[in-house]
Amino acid sequence: MDQAARLPRLRDALKRPDGGAAPIDALLVTSLTNIRYLTGFTGSAGMLFVFPGRTVLLTDGRYRTQAGEQLAAAGVEAEIAVAAAAAQHDTAREIVEDLPVLGLEAAHVSWARQRAFAETWFPRTELVPTVGMVERLRRVKDAGEIARIAEACRIADAALGNLRDRLTKEPAEAEFGRELDFEMRRLGATGPSFETIVASGANAAKPHHRPDDTRVTANAPVVIDFGALVDGYCSDMTRTVWTGRLDDPTLRRAVEVVLASQAAGVAAVRAGVAASDVDKACREVIADAGWADAFVHGTGHGVGLDIHEAPSVAASSTDTLEPGHVVTVEPGVYLPGLGGVRIEDTVVVTEDGCRPLTNTPKDTP
Repeated sequence: MDQAARLPRLRDALKRPDGGAAPIDALLVTSLTNIRYLTGFTGSAGMLFVFPGRTVLLTDGRYRTQAGEQLAAAGVEAEIAVAAAAAQHDTAREIVEDLPVLGLEAAHVSWARQRAFAETWFPRTELVPTVGMVERLRRVKDAGEIARIAEACRIADAALGNLRDRLTKEPAEAEFGRELDFEMRRLGATGPSFETIVASGANAAKPHHRPDDTRVTANAPVVIDFGALVDGYCSDMTRTVWTGRLDDPTLRRAVEVVLASQAAGVAAVRAGVAASDVDKACREVIADAGWADAFVHGTGHGVGLDIHEAPSVAASSTDTLEPGHVVTVEPGVYLPGLGGVRIEDTVVVTEDGCRPLTNTPKDTP
């Protein structure tokens, strides 16, 4: 990954904030995910001051050595300031000095913290909110980021492939979820990228069902939504699978409809397409089948250092897809009391379409 190029891009953005806002003199980055993106630092405590010609990472003594090693490995030039948590406001005030205007990440600073910054940390500096300055840079993934997401997807594919036959033993949902999480770790993942969903029988009608002691049974669909985490990057995939036959005619039809819907959505993905049009392509297939009200969530989302990030793939989205966006396409039909179906792939947007990163076969009735 070319992490060293990210701070210069952010500095350019400081000069021309979106929305017609006046330029800021510096940005205080408090989101740990954004700090990792910009510098490679993975500690649990830190804040990053980005000036036009200077960068300072403020952390505590636990991360003195780690910060130096990680920033050097990323090729990022920055000063590292170390202070105990109770004294960091003094160090931060010295870093900022009499700076006229400091931008804060509005989405990541609580009201209480903003008041503390204004009254104690930076009393002589005007604090202004900024929205999505780093997140906008994160939307388009570079080759190194895509490689990490692809590896996370490969591990998830392999893990499900290795454990698929376990479903014939009728394990409890929670048991199978734990086994899937362990298998991803065994194959090289840091862990799951989010809490694994295993929803069998009637539980499959709940899109974000939390696995419990319900046992997987033959001839009923099981929705498995999961992902792996590799070097901070996430994967996301859903497959609806079953053992034996799928005899219920309504569920058989639901599988067929969602398969067609998901294929239509993936076919719609390409650079220059409105993300809402991808949602529309999926939704029209399900609506034509009479189940418009059973598709109760958006079609997809961006994937990267966060499992849910921009761009949004939903009816309300104002995003336009670009080469290097990594998004999911995951339509579903949910029938309370009976069950549900969701099928999801993670794909990379290209100029003329998309490249799927998740490759587990999709069960057909």
